[in-house]
This record gives sequence, C-alpha cells and structure tokens, in this order.
Amino acid sequence: MTEPPELTAFQAVERSLLQRWPETRLDPSLDRIAALCDLLGQPQRAYPVVHLTGTNGKTSTARMVDTLLRGLGLRTGQFTSPHLESVTERISVDGQPLSPQRFTEVYAEVAPYADVVDNSGDHPVSFFEFVTAMAFAAFADAPVDAAVVEVGMGGTWDSTNVADASVAIITPVGVDHSRYLGETPEAIAVEKAGIIKAGSFGVLAQQPVEVAEVLLEHVAEVGATVAREGLEFGVVERVPGMGGQMLTLQGLGATYGEIFLPLYGAHQAHNAVCALAAVEAFAGGRGLDGGLDVEVVREAFAQVTSPARLEIIRRSPTIVLDAAHNPHGAAALVEAVQESFAFSPLVGVVGVMEDKDVAGLIDAFEPIMASIVCTQNSTARAMPAEELAEVARGVFGGERVEVAPRLDNALDVAVGLAESVDADSIGLGGGGVLVTGSVITAGEARRLLRGERR
Repeated sequence: MTEPPELTAFQAVERSLLQRWPETRLDPSLDRIAALCDLLGQPQRAYPVVHLTGTNGKTSTARMVDTLLRGLGLRTGQFTSPHLESVTERISVDGQPLSPQRFTEVYAEVAPYADVVDNSGDHPVSFFEFVTAMAFAAFADAPVDAAVVEVGMGGTWDSTNVADASVAIITPVGVDHSRYLGETPEAIAVEKAGIIKAGSFGVLAQQPVEVAEVLLEHVAEVGATVAREGLEFGVVERVPGMGGQMLTLQGLGATYGEIFLPLYGAHQAHNAVCALAAVEAFAGGRGLDGGLDVEVVREAFAQVTSPARLEIIRRSPTIVLDAAHNPHGAAALVEAVQESFAFSPLVGVVGVMEDKDVAGLIDAFEPIMASIVCTQNSTARAMPAEELAEVARGVFGGERVEVAPRLDNALDVAVGLAESVDADSIGLGGGGVLVTGSVITAGEARRLLRGERR
C-alpha cells in the first residue's frame, strides 16, 4: 500500500531531525537557538509564556496549565518533551498536536534558517533546538494568546530559555540527568532556577529545604515575585476516588472546592495546585477579586488528561502505563498505586535507559511488584534486558524475575502472570500489569496496546 504523500514527507522530516545532535546532550550555550530565533524574527516574543522546569511533573502540569488557559477562552500553544508515540505531540495548538502535514510545513519554514546557523558555527543546530524553534514559529503563526513551554533538560542553558516567561513554574526538584545537571538536588536547582527572570512570577512546588533556599536566593537576585506551595497556595483536601480524586485547592486568589481531577496520586494534586496558581498569576494573580471562576476551574480540571501517567490502557487484566524514570518519580508512582489500586498480583514490565539510576528505580518498584519482567525499548540508550535482570535479581530474588528483551513478548509474559489468578476487569482486585521505567518504554507499549483496548 502506498503511503500518503504528506506522510512520506513527514517521515523524511523525522529522519532529518533524528540525524541531528541528540537532545540527550546538553551544551551550555544558547548561541545557536538565539541565532536561529533572530533569523526567524524572534517568534518567542510574540506571546506571553508560561515556562516550566523541575525533575518530575512538568508535562502533567503543563497540560493542566494549558487546559485552564483554554478554559479562560485563550488560544494556547503547548511545547512538551519527550513525546510518547509521535514527535508531533511535542507541539500543540489549542490542545491539539500539529498534524503531520502542518509539522512538515513548519519544518520547511525553519529549515533554511537552521542551515544558515549550521554553517556559521562549530556545531550545527541540535534536534531539540530545531524543534524548539519550530514550536515558537508555529505559535507565532497560529497566532496564540499564550504559550506553555516545558524545558527539555535543566533550565538556564535549555534552548527554551531564549523565551522570557511571564510566569515560571518549578515542579519538585530531585536528581536526574546528573551527568549534565549535578549530583545533588541543590546543584540541579541552580540550573533550573534560571527560567525565573527579572519581572517574572515564580511558582514553586514544595521542595526540600536546601532546594528552596537555592531557588529563593535566585528569586531575590533577579528581582522576581514568588509564590510557594504550602505558604501562598496549596492542597487543602484530597479524597482519592474512582477514576481520580476530589480536591479542595487554595489558590492565590480564592479557595476552589469540589474539583474532580481524573488522574491518580497525591503528586498530581500538587501538580494541579501549581498549575492553578500559575494561571491565577498569569491572569492577574492576587489582583483578581476572588480569583478565577470556580466553575471554569472545575470544568477545566475535569477535562485534563496525561497519557502514560498512571494511564489505564487496557482491561482484563488491567494494564497501566507510567513514564516514571528516576527514583523520585518512581516513589510517587508507588505511593499512587498503593493508594488507588489493589492488584494481586501486580506484575511489572520494566525497561530503562542505562544512564539512569537503575538500582534506585528497581529498589523503588520492588514493594508493589510481585514479579518483574525485564525488557528494553528500541533506542540505543536502552539498558539490555539481561543487564537489567541482573540488577533486578539482586533486589527481587531470581524467582521473581523474568527476561523478555522484546517489549511485545514482555507484555505477553506479564499478562500471563497477571492472569494466573482470577482477575477483576476493573482493576480493584485480581492481577494487573504496570509498564514503566522510561517514557519511551511507556510510549512504545502504548502504541502496541492501543489497538487491543477493551
């Protein structure tokens, strides 16, 4: 069967992007992206920006901010990374990813200018710099009323930081990408603090004391305004329930009750209140009389989705996807699973990147997984399944560890183990499968399973 021409062109664009310097490399320079944006006419200055960084929770919080802003009647652009299934997911306008055709068009608009930068410096424009420029250009072309922009890695030297945010959100900071960002949370906080600039409004999630000190020192240095979770805003009440949780949130301008959030886990409630505070600040913050319209807030949060964040992708047995890829994220995942599900047994399908804290991940997963199926995703950075199994045997014991290098086979093995007891199709008892360890592993499993959804 012949592929549609626009799909063929899109596939050529994907190949071209993937031949560039990979996004997993961090070069402490904004020179290339700044030069590219100059040639494009500074599209990142055509709209106000809500900028997000942190170790975990960025994408979920960005999706909440985007939904709330659209609830206020604004046209939004959203840039997040990495993607789960298609690179088009990274750039959305009005809540919808760019179509392959539109993605290809924007690529063609940016490419000639990228060629100029490629030929004028020591290093060509990277994959992430190119896609960042595409997002800025697509938002200016739309045009959007506001852009919600998630950093790729770090903050100060991330290519998204050529934008000056009116509101900057820093989600919980832990250790990840330590090779590039630092070995301790406070060292990493120095890098992430760089998205808060003079005149901006910083929204800080709850942080360890040493991280909070770093962030607040930076806020004072640049002359920004700040609101801190647990002080100026916070989660007042949280009641887990079927399909999510009911929340009462204290924002900057009002208290918002009876908020249904269709996501699991305390961490998502904290993401929600950070998103709420950011949107209040964006819309005028404390200058609003009584804050945002509570019905608008309720309607917006009820519509929030966050794929591969404790996402139930199949029933009978229940298969859940989660993108946790560092010990900090894994701890939040484990707490949420224990709170919201009662699988017996819960079988893990785990594929990780070899540059991660693999031992820390496996230690975190062990309390909730009756057994673990070690696998690997399709990328060159994936830890081989047998190497992962060696780590897992030291934690789980040999009898609880299976190895299946192909992800589709790993899913089959896990389903068989989960079905070894009477399964409850709604996931409140019986066996279940949790696919986790990497955004890419979760995304590839999602692609495999979506056609089998029950």
